[in-house]
Amino acid sequence: MKERLWFLIKFYLWLILVFSMGRLVFLIYNQQDYHTLSDFFQVVVHGWRLDVSTIGYLAILPWLFLFVSLALKKFNFRKFISPYFWLISILIGIILVVDTALYEFWGFKLDATVFNYIDSPKNAAASVPFGFIIVRVCCIVSVIALLGYTLVGLSPKELKKTACPIRDIATMILIGGLMFIGIRGGVDRSTANVGMAYFSNEQILNHAAINPCFSLFYSMGKQQDFGKMYHELSSEECEQIFSNLYEKPSSSDSTTIVLKNNRPNILLIEWEGFGGLISGLSGEKKDITPNFNSLIKEGIYFENYYSNSFRTDRGTLSTISGYPACPNLSIMKMPNISQTLPSFAEKLAEKGYETGFLYGGDINFTNMKSYLYNAGYSKLFAQEDFPKKQQDNAWGVNDEWTFGWLKDYLLSLPQDKPWHMGFLTLSSHEPWDVPFAKFEDPIDNSFAYTDHCLGDFIVQIKQSQLWENLLIIILPDHCCHIPGGDFANSREFFHCPMLWIGGAVKKPFHFSKHMNQSDVASTLLAQLGIPTDDFRFSRDVFSSSYQKPFAFSCFNDGFMLTDSLGTILYDHASQKFMKGNSQEQLIRGKAILQSIYDDLDNRNKQIAN
Repeated sequence: MKERLWFLIKFYLWLILVFSMGRLVFLIYNQQDYHTLSDFFQVVVHGWRLDVSTIGYLAILPWLFLFVSLALKKFNFRKFISPYFWLISILIGIILVVDTALYEFWGFKLDATVFNYIDSPKNAAASVPFGFIIVRVCCIVSVIALLGYTLVGLSPKELKKTACPIRDIATMILIGGLMFIGIRGGVDRSTANVGMAYFSNEQILNHAAINPCFSLFYSMGKQQDFGKMYHELSSEECEQIFSNLYEKPSSSDSTTIVLKNNRPNILLIEWEGFGGLISGLSGEKKDITPNFNSLIKEGIYFENYYSNSFRTDRGTLSTISGYPACPNLSIMKMPNISQTLPSFAEKLAEKGYETGFLYGGDINFTNMKSYLYNAGYSKLFAQEDFPKKQQDNAWGVNDEWTFGWLKDYLLSLPQDKPWHMGFLTLSSHEPWDVPFAKFEDPIDNSFAYTDHCLGDFIVQIKQSQLWENLLIIILPDHCCHIPGGDFANSREFFHCPMLWIGGAVKKPFHFSKHMNQSDVASTLLAQLGIPTDDFRFSRDVFSSSYQKPFAFSCFNDGFMLTDSLGTILYDHASQKFMKGNSQEQLIRGKAILQSIYDDLDNRNKQIAN
């Protein structure tokens, strides 16, 4: 049994060493600036979880052979496993070398984009010198030979039946369980994803940390032909309708300025699940969030604001990048596409703002970490930055701790440079377990808890020097989920509150026009005098050109559109209305949906080229 265990240990250690050396070669080959040994160490440390996950997949077949050998008198392990070891050596060798060689041309990690060229290798190689190809092929052959001979050499030639099969079977099952945890990426809520490797503002270091084998096979599962999805209108008709709906302001248009100056400090608070069904917008519950309700009269309250989606990953991206959510995919989980999107955080950083983002949970969840770095947030703070005793929620750190940390952090920032901070709360999420007791209903109680934390935070910030030049934007990350409630396919489900408060706000008022979560980016940047031309799906709702207000939201394989004509909900799978029957609104909704997927298709093609 020791021989079997020792082989698995050597298998893991050898491949971890190979992937680590691959990172070193990747950095040296693609070095844009000088990188220290400390940088390399950070790259290896932050990449090891993806290495373990990748190796776990590769170890499944050897583990099965080892398991079977426990019941056999003699088993020629090396004979049966050698072809497999040569196969994975070929795959790893090709992937490591191709990833390193192509990065200087592509600027992103090897992924499923490479398969766009398989049908035309001649054209793909047309602009590459012949000598370049020969050298890389020699490198591939060398890596394959080194890997193959080493893996075969590490494997035991012959295994014999063990003396205590029951104990050894139990041991092998335990090892299988540990391998599964490694494949999954740990025991946290987030499963293995490329975002786990992100740790730096320097993109090449993040990319070096990503295991290229993991990146390739992970992206293969995300590949879709966006150009064929929801494509029901002619391109000309779709473009005409879309341009009319998302018309950008011209030089003759003006924007109502609602802020006292164009360089305020900006705090974005994304309140987990704080939809209209909780805030009182639906007319049902009005006493759960007294602190938020009292703040409405102090700021700009957006009465007809609608979330774009029903999940945190989709809603956060809609807010920051001004990009609508999709019915059946998460753009945040596709880093190569999400990194091509604009973001207001990046625009602020370009204007000299310090940027940061706080989330009290696992920031690797749904690739959030990679997205936030790509979106221009230079500093990320998460569950791991808090003491263990404060990690008292199933999702991480409860809101009283994160609000307290946020207050101290903002007060510590230098006042001679503007800053933008994003903050995503987490306590108002199932299992609704919070250290607070105001309502018997656990859902109501969890939102009341976050409202209590928010109220305390605002009181303390008002008493500080920060308030005078501060804009706080409070909005939900997505609409509100009520277990067992029949709200998922209704206008009320997507109707949410948004509030702008702070000393930077000129005067309080209610804004009644329909708008979307994706409009926040352009509306905010326009207040600061920052161009928004690359925010194609985001509108400045304070502009004089904003004459066709509407809100568009997506659910699974369907959408909602609400405007002056009323509300429709349309199920694409059945091709039927779930609510309303306006053909005019239906065509508008289909044009918006088709435009989103056409845009994704164009971004995909640009990446490939």
